[in-house]
Amino acid sequence: MAALLIKDLPREVHDWLKREAERNRRSMTQQAIVVLEERMRHFRPVKFPPPTRTRTLLTAEFIDQAKREGRV
Repeated sequence: MAALLIKDLPREVHDWLKREAERNRRSMTQQAIVVLEERMRHFRPVKFPPPTRTRTLLTAEFIDQAKREGRV
């Protein structure tokens, strides 16, 4: 089985995971797996609209001019 090491986990996340693991009588590793599996069941990929064509080439010069004019 593959392994995962999470470094610099925020204290509040660690504390929450520890409480949840104790509440469900699991190890922290088991609880983390349950949380990840549950999240994956609800995962929906993001769908982006198809790219559109523009008549203007996005050159560095064009972008710099747009910045000077305050366009974002």
